[in-house]
Amino acid sequence: QVQLVESGGGLVQAGGSLRLSCAASGSIFGIFDMGWYRQTPGQQRELVAVISSGGTPNYGDSVKARFTISRDNAKNTVYLQMNSLKPEDTAVYYCNAEIRRTAIVWNNYWGQGTQVTVSS
Repeated sequence: QVQLVESGGGLVQAGGSLRLSCAASGSIFGIFDMGWYRQTPGQQRELVAVISSGGTPNYGDSVKARFTISRDNAKNTVYLQMNSLKPEDTAVYYCNAEIRRTAIVWNNYWGQGTQVTVSS
């Protein structure tokens, strides 16, 4: 089975930085897009950043110029470097990936989420 495990969340003061990691493990033949989404209570999940297998990134409007997404394909891991954090960035951050398990089977997977809290 495939699972995504996030790490790196926590409490940080406004203006600080955090680096999130998400490692995919299990029966994996290949991984297409990997990315990060976030969600606060009562709100829909929003795109933070997505990166293609070739390294092309795409960012949500609220995090452009502050966050950087990257990946290490050899480790099946995606990272999110978050700088200049604001209280508005407080949310549960979820890892997402499109994973090829067989020649014809592709599935979309979500991690359990990691809490990021930014204090004033």
